Amino acid sequence: MNDDGHPTAWERGVLERLLRDTLIEQRRARRWRIFSRLLTVILVLAVLGLLSTDVTVPQVTSRHTALVQLNGIIAPGTDADADLVIESLRAAYDNTHVAGVVLRIDSPGGSPVQAGRINDEIQRLRKLHPNVPLHAVIDDICASGGYYVAVAAERIYADKASVVGSIGVLMNGFGFVEALDKLGVERRLLTAGAHKGFLDPFSPQHPEDVAHARALLASIHGQFIEVVKQGRGERLKDDPRLFSGLVWTGAQGIELGLVDALGDADSVAREVFKADKLVDYTVQPAYFEKLIRSAGGEAASALVKSLSTTLRWR
Repeated sequence: MNDDGHPTAWERGVLERLLRDTLIEQRRARRWRIFSRLLTVILVLAVLGLLSTDVTVPQVTSRHTALVQLNGIIAPGTDADADLVIESLRAAYDNTHVAGVVLRIDSPGGSPVQAGRINDEIQRLRKLHPNVPLHAVIDDICASGGYYVAVAAERIYADKASVVGSIGVLMNGFGFVEALDKLGVERRLLTAGAHKGFLDPFSPQHPEDVAHARALLASIHGQFIEVVKQGRGERLKDDPRLFSGLVWTGAQGIELGLVDALGDADSVAREVFKADKLVDYTVQPAYFEKLIRSAGGEAASALVKSLSTTLRWR
């Protein structure tokens, strides 16, 4: 300050530089906020794009055989998610140049509900397009829920060494009651509803709960048997082992009426549909979704399932 109390030129210069630097920093901060928000929007849009399924439909204008693949466990979020399989089947039937549809199955089973949805949709599409046959072809395995899907097809083909069958239902889990006792751990389970802790793995089993579970399994098993009988009809042999949960080779499956003939996707396209050009209509899960599952989603899911009671076809 000078003698009259006003800032000197040097002080004014310092203040001006400080003010200018402050304004510059504020502008930079504002620009960064705008940029970061824009980047967030771009990332969100990119993730949404990656999470969406690959719905590219083959544009084929000549006569051909449509291929739809069902691989792995039939469950939400997998390659064999009912939504993906159904979308693939619909895309195949939408093309008027399709001579027939091959549903190639390599699955040990999965969710009864998901398998039932695919079965229902196959039957609906076959009625809607009576001139476009749909045949199932078994690769390595078509068991449980996989076979539940296959019986909706007009005919079923397999390799002589394929594994087929497992017409049954299971509910599995673990019991940790004695382990908790040995560890000195007290189980505290509070419920509203006498059976809300139904088959809790950390509590003793109650006979009425087990009886209810068996009745539940018998009911779902009955649904499975009825669907197989409707799909296969008189082709099924009168063998008490058919619905016991056992599996057979493709060659044995022919003898039992579970399979119609030996063959693969190429031979069905070439010899049955007389359209040897195979075009894959399988809708693929999003890349980002696959990445998340491969990074640990499946391991986490397996851990949860190992500690709880699960229900699936078998």
